[in-house]
Amino acid sequence: MPSDAEILIVDDHQGTLYALESALAPLGYPLGRATSGDEALKQVLRGRVGLLVLDLRAPGADGLEVVRYLRRLEQTQHIPVVLLTGFGADQDLAGAAYRLGVADLITKPVDPWILRTKIRYLYDAHRHRLALEAEIRELRALVKDPGPADPPGTAAAPPTRVPLQRDPGTPAPAHEAT
Repeated sequence: MPSDAEILIVDDHQGTLYALESALAPLGYPLGRATSGDEALKQVLRGRVGLLVLDLRAPGADGLEVVRYLRRLEQTQHIPVVLLTGFGADQDLAGAAYRLGVADLITKPVDPWILRTKIRYLYDAHRHRLALEAEIRELRALVKDPGPADPPGTAAAPPTRVPLQRDPGTPAPAHEAT
């Protein structure tokens, strides 16, 4: 995820897009918008999306179809997705969404403070996760490719044991006294 990856907001109603953008703008993250699931998939596949806020009933590919597709691709399978629904609590829908790996399912109308809190946490956690993965890759590369100080086939010397240093005025413990 690039450092300037955007939060993509997907809804087919312009008023809802505007309200969600207004709610998330104070976070200071780059925001993008799409009006259909198909358009959202195109933007995600360009590699600039770090989090998706997706209307469940988006035209074209609906929210669950978009998530199914994203989870099949290695490059997009870990992008956090928050699904929005205006249909109230539905246990079957919630179960299907969470089985697909949706980070959260939020019912409309959305409380802006709650949305901002959840999005901030998910976006930052995803960014930190990707940074750790990059660091792990770098460390693995260093282990596989020893530097000039450690030519291939040589083992590093075992650590030297440093004897315990005592203050000269402190008596030795009983088990060391002779």
